[in-house]
Amino acid sequence: MAEGHEIEPPATDLITLTRHILSQQYALGERAAGDLTLLLIAIQVTSKYIASNVRKARLINLVGLAGAENVQGEDQKKLDVLSNDIMVNALRASGKVAVMVSEEIEDAIIVGGSKGTYCVVFDPLDGSSNIDAGVNVGTIFGVYKVQGSSGSVSDVLRPGNEMVAAGYTMYGSSCNLVLSTGQGVHGFTLDEALGEFILTHPDITIPDRGKIYSFNEGNSLHFYPPTNSYLDSIKYPKNGKPYSARYIGSMVADVHRTLLYGGIFGYPDDKKSKDGKLRMLYEAFPMAFLTEQAGGVATTGSQRILDVIPKNIHGRCPVFLGSKEDVEDLKKFYADYDGEKWGTK
Repeated sequence: MAEGHEIEPPATDLITLTRHILSQQYALGERAAGDLTLLLIAIQVTSKYIASNVRKARLINLVGLAGAENVQGEDQKKLDVLSNDIMVNALRASGKVAVMVSEEIEDAIIVGGSKGTYCVVFDPLDGSSNIDAGVNVGTIFGVYKVQGSSGSVSDVLRPGNEMVAAGYTMYGSSCNLVLSTGQGVHGFTLDEALGEFILTHPDITIPDRGKIYSFNEGNSLHFYPPTNSYLDSIKYPKNGKPYSARYIGSMVADVHRTLLYGGIFGYPDDKKSKDGKLRMLYEAFPMAFLTEQAGGVATTGSQRILDVIPKNIHGRCPVFLGSKEDVEDLKKFYADYDGEKWGTK
């Protein structure tokens, strides 16, 4: 072998998701029970199962409609139904869950006779309308601690700042699971050969300012003035370069890019959707939780998202999240309209 050309040995100290969760349970005061650890491991197994089905959906006839609508009035895909069943069954089998709320089911699921001490809110397959086109989709979840001796709907009708964990799994060219238990944000990539999620993005931190904005500008005709004014300010800046537009239409994919590269993601309320379109419990809250843990900001425009109190399990709210300086800039436009009737200033 020629001198000066040493071959680097392969990495042998791989940190798996299971190992990471176990190491964090001590900081969470879970040494004795480890209930949250077992719950998160159940979610990890669920993610592997759904990832497998997403990759072979076309081959096993899971694309197309299931012939029904979900509680949101959206046509259900076959993969929606399967992913929901996988998630509900895995969480129930973990024995650690007292209450579940799914985007696909109208009522909360109260696990009768359960001694579980946690509640899980989730969207089993976010962005599934894009599945036939091969666009990234994902699972979003948030975890609350049960307040009383047994679970009830009131255990999840709480602000997002009371969540103890949140995350998402993105199914695309790779399968990525991003998780926070309130001690920063960490990203894992599924190694299919090992069958394990490996830590690939430790301590994710959002840049203080980005150069990408992610809004569905097809709705801009219906946006309120603060949103359009902010977008004009970054598309036609007086100084500096304009921001680049990047909108996938799958929340998991758009937020994942925002966490890694910075910038701002927005799905505002508008003249058509008075409360916005994203659901608080299993879309807005988990993503806001992750954003703040990564050093970013998440707001409705006038209020911190994690301070909003949901009135029902499928309630919606406006969402703006991302780099601290970018979101603060947007909040200034909303502050100018605070207390005034939209569109009259």
